[in-house]
Amino acid sequence: MSSVIGSPRIAYETDALLSGRRARSQGHQHWTSPYAAKRIHLIGIGGSGMCGLAGVLLRCGAIVSGSDRAAFKAQSRLEELGATIFLGQAPINIPSDCNLVVASAAVKSDNPEYAEAARRGLPLMTYAQMLGEVMKLRTGIAVSGTHGKSTTTALTAFILRHAKSDPTFVVGAEVGQLDGSSGVGDGPHFVVEACEYDRSFLNLAPKFAAILNIEEDHLDYFSGIDDIAGAFADFAGLVPSDGVIIANGEDAVVAKAVRSCRAPVETFGVMPGVYWRAANIEETQGCYRFDIMRGGEFFLRASMDNLPGRHQVTNATVATALAAHAGVSAEQIAAALPRFSGADRRLTRRGEVGGILLLDDYGHHPTEIQVTLRAVREHYAARKLWVVFQPHQHSRTRFLLNDFARSFGLADHLLVPDIYFVRDTAADKAMVSSSHLVERVRANGGDALYLPRHEDIVEHVVAHARSGDIVLTMGAGDVWKIADELTRRLA
Repeated sequence: MSSVIGSPRIAYETDALLSGRRARSQGHQHWTSPYAAKRIHLIGIGGSGMCGLAGVLLRCGAIVSGSDRAAFKAQSRLEELGATIFLGQAPINIPSDCNLVVASAAVKSDNPEYAEAARRGLPLMTYAQMLGEVMKLRTGIAVSGTHGKSTTTALTAFILRHAKSDPTFVVGAEVGQLDGSSGVGDGPHFVVEACEYDRSFLNLAPKFAAILNIEEDHLDYFSGIDDIAGAFADFAGLVPSDGVIIANGEDAVVAKAVRSCRAPVETFGVMPGVYWRAANIEETQGCYRFDIMRGGEFFLRASMDNLPGRHQVTNATVATALAAHAGVSAEQIAAALPRFSGADRRLTRRGEVGGILLLDDYGHHPTEIQVTLRAVREHYAARKLWVVFQPHQHSRTRFLLNDFARSFGLADHLLVPDIYFVRDTAADKAMVSSSHLVERVRANGGDALYLPRHEDIVEHVVAHARSGDIVLTMGAGDVWKIADELTRRLA
């Protein structure tokens, strides 16, 4: 059974453990990679996690090639690092002397390159399996949860890098301050974003792990919240007894997931009684400053000057806890927090053209939409807000339709293109459309319009948005292209 940490006695013991870890982490360790000079081919290399893994493998000395269906944002960066990338997928893309093929979660067995690798008898691994293998070369830090993974993972890696701990990391988003979505350092820690879809995070090997929250999502794979909680319980079970789990102390599903794990559990939140507590919270134009308490004692004063949104209080608290366990001092953590400006597509400012502010966000779940719109309203008060939301997956849209419909109350105008089609079947596609979401939003009193094509939305915004307005594009698909086109057209 796990022990939930909350007493002063355990806090003192933890201080002693941290001192020992801090001393051991002063000297960097050099990579000894079993992948040096190995030819590794990545199918679906354009995916956010796959890009990061490719970067790590390149730094490990591997000869990396990969393919994807279309061009992607990180393509030029990977090519500059030495990767050979093919657009379009065909058997000939796999090198004749290939040692290993890695496939993203979206790749099926009938993919021409996957089928060719199987025909040739090449070793085949999933993205998560390969990430887990590489993670074993370092002390693993894994960040899981339905929401907030990318920002918290990136912030943890940023703190470690700021403290000269030189971590290796893989984040599911580009991070400008980290020079991409991945990096390989000579320090002892490997920081990873841990995704629950397909139970892929069960391939990881974390010593320190965080569970930010657990909600219904990926219902094309999971049967419901109990199934999801079971997967997170299995993930918690990966952490050894000499590791630590940082768990949401205000989430009943998280409490259930960590109930029987072997590692000690340190809870976090804002309510009294949690081990890592955000207290004395102050807000200025949507940005937050607060104390972080550890075991009832003051640890540091946190300032999130460059990341608006109340949800960043949670992300910063968890990143602080993980960094502390990695041996970073409170002073170093407090110095790093206000310098962090976030991950790409997490309320990213794309520009202001003709007095119209363009923002872009990855949010594609009802909870993410709500906290993001609240952050916009706090940070940019009294400006008319246009939201362009591209639903991601027909199955997710159908299962969470009512929750989505209630999520846009803070938007003045909602524009919805066709659903981004990925991982679903033709039957899924036939059961729901964006027009169903628009009808539900209107029934709730919202102003919503279904415009199927990206071009339709661009034309509508150009015709109706005015100086002083905000246009926020949201979704996990290619809705960011609308922001790009609006930047061009409005200019």
